[in-house]
Amino acid sequence: MKLAFSTLGVPGLPLPEVVRLATGHGYQGVELRAHPEEPVHLGLGASERAAARAVFERAGVEVLGIAGYAKVAAEGDDGPVLEELAALTRLAGDLGAPYVRVFPGGGDQDPEAADAIAARRLGAAAPYAADLGVRILLETHDSHRAGADVARVAGAVGHGSVGALWDVMHTWLAGEEPVASHAVLAPHLGYVQVKDIASAADTTPLVPGAGVLPLRDCLDALDPDGWVCWEYEKRWYPEATELPGLLGAGREHLLRLGAPKQ
Repeated sequence: MKLAFSTLGVPGLPLPEVVRLATGHGYQGVELRAHPEEPVHLGLGASERAAARAVFERAGVEVLGIAGYAKVAAEGDDGPVLEELAALTRLAGDLGAPYVRVFPGGGDQDPEAADAIAARRLGAAAPYAADLGVRILLETHDSHRAGADVARVAGAVGHGSVGALWDVMHTWLAGEEPVASHAVLAPHLGYVQVKDIASAADTTPLVPGAGVLPLRDCLDALDPDGWVCWEYEKRWYPEATELPGLLGAGREHLLRLGAPKQ
């Protein structure tokens, strides 16, 4: 199992400090949140992108994914969404990241209509992503919280450059068992986001193992060589404990959970 952490847990932290945290705590990769308030965003120029990529390459830390906010199932014109998908894919290619994370964002639409919109847009974006060597991953989130929801869309697209990102909190909140989530997502799976929370009513982030999410059951199902990313949502919960002091304990717990059973 290869471990990464998301910069959502250290909002606004300069990239050299992100690298220092990764190397200092034994993480092989990072997931970079792409947002104007972060060091990495769609407005970066070519030289800035090259400099950012070099920071990670010099340290031997992989940029696992670019966490974007495109909502592929949202109502409205396709044009702006497709432009955002293309921009995120270019950013990932420039930084050497194999994956881009996107959201469903289908709102209260009829599920079949939301599926169709998402599949159409992702299908249109897939060839460009393939040319850049990038996969666009639809996260289990909001209108498509369960693995079965995301698998419907990815299956309808039917392109290798479109896949799934399994956020284990959202599938659990949807009432889906980990074995069922994995079964439907496995043909499309890029990587897995893990986290922990106190309860369905209190989603303040906790160090893995301190909450209620069935992390062992999720990790048991995975390819032992696959990527697992700890997404600690500090950005949305300012009162949560600072992530840097938790990284070591979080890594050790995840490695114990992911170790082969004797």
